[in-house]
Amino acid sequence: MSTNALDLHQDAAHVTAQLVDFPSVSGDEKPLADAIEQALTTLPHLRVLRYGNNVVARTELGRSERVVLAGHIDTVPIADNVPSRRDAEGFLWGCGTSDMKSGVAVQLRVAATVPEPNRDLTFVFYDQEEIAAEHNGLGHVARAHPDWLEGDFAVLLEPSSGEVEGGCQGTLRVELRTTGRRSHSARGWLGDNAIHHAAPILARLAAYEPRRVTIDGLEYREGLNAVGITGGVAGNVIPDACAVTVNYRYAPDLTEEGALAHVHEVFDGCGVAEFVVTDHSGAALPGLSHPAAAAFVTAVGGTPKPKFGWTDVSRFSALGVPAVNYGPGDPNFAHKVDERVEESLIHHCENRLRAWLTA
Repeated sequence: MSTNALDLHQDAAHVTAQLVDFPSVSGDEKPLADAIEQALTTLPHLRVLRYGNNVVARTELGRSERVVLAGHIDTVPIADNVPSRRDAEGFLWGCGTSDMKSGVAVQLRVAATVPEPNRDLTFVFYDQEEIAAEHNGLGHVARAHPDWLEGDFAVLLEPSSGEVEGGCQGTLRVELRTTGRRSHSARGWLGDNAIHHAAPILARLAAYEPRRVTIDGLEYREGLNAVGITGGVAGNVIPDACAVTVNYRYAPDLTEEGALAHVHEVFDGCGVAEFVVTDHSGAALPGLSHPAAAAFVTAVGGTPKPKFGWTDVSRFSALGVPAVNYGPGDPNFAHKVDERVEESLIHHCENRLRAWLTA
């Protein structure tokens, strides 16, 4: 584990490498949070706050608008891809390079090098985003210190390949449980096989046709998929329990209640004995018509796209702060063993944000 202080005088690609070399798998973010807090505390134009392993830094210049730049500092488990390394083609490799330490590096560079922005800025670095929603550090800060997150607009530096991505999908996970009766498998007629009772659930999933929904000119594609199945007692026992875990990724025209009702409707009549919600985070509308969002899109350029996946723009939306995703990482490399980021995109995002905040 690196014990070096972060050097924010280096360019954003070098800062990304420093961040990657601080292992920070969800739940073990404290060393990196300490380093970020220490680096930001040296900057006289920022007021630095901390709650758990979540670090918030704010300018207080009395500007008419406040923008929040936010990013999570945790990663999925390391897969022999730390420390970071560079290649001759201009890529930086390592766990978290794409999701989302390159975005966090851009935040830190802006914090260090834009002391008098044209808008007041709030920088949020939070923990435990990559695991269940109940652990999410941004949610903890929102509940304990909602005033720290107040703003007119927010940019979440999640990987988006240097393009603005509007809104996000909602994500709902449920366990569909079936029951039966145990018996010896040599006398199967005395039992009732719970795994066999899962067949209608799987058939319903195989026949399901997901929606495509256009909102603010962005087309969101939904998905309803089995992501796990458990059951069985032993090799000679008819099982009396089975559970199919289903994940519904839904478009932001649905509320959480609407999404849950839809999943109930899909599996109605499938013989589900118990329907258990294990995780649920709502979607966020694109909000690209909001003046602050429209101005941001104009400033950074490109054509906005829909966000496939859930991000914390949903939390900002719930707080009444319009938000978009904009970061240098490529989401297609997130969580992969060969995770990497194009260094030129890190510099591009940093330069576009700096231009927007100093114009």
